[in-house]
Amino acid sequence: QVQLAESGGGSVEAGGSLTISCAASGWTYSRYCVGWFRQAPGKEREGVAHMNNDGFKVYADAVKGRFTISRDNAKSILYLEMNSLKPEDTAMYFCAARPSGYCYWESAQFDDWGQGTQVTVSS
Repeated sequence: QVQLAESGGGSVEAGGSLTISCAASGWTYSRYCVGWFRQAPGKEREGVAHMNNDGFKVYADAVKGRFTISRDNAKSILYLEMNSLKPEDTAMYFCAARPSGYCYWESAQFDDWGQGTQVTVSS
């Protein structure tokens, strides 16, 4: 059973940077899509960035050019580097995985989830 655990969240001022991580254990997927979602209070969970085992990466328009997703395959750790942060980036950030190389923006397509890490950006 795949287990995911996020870390690295915190508070930062607008314009600042933060990198959050997601450590995976029990990893058995040879083909996969892994990604980051976020959910702000009162809002639906939304996809932020995804990547698959072929290195394909896709970003939501709201974060394109500011966020970078990457994965250390040897350590099974997924990262999200966030630059030029804005107050509207404030949310709980979740990592997720699905056992297929096809990535979807819909959260229902993902099988495995972490518990989330809070990112707060102050103006």
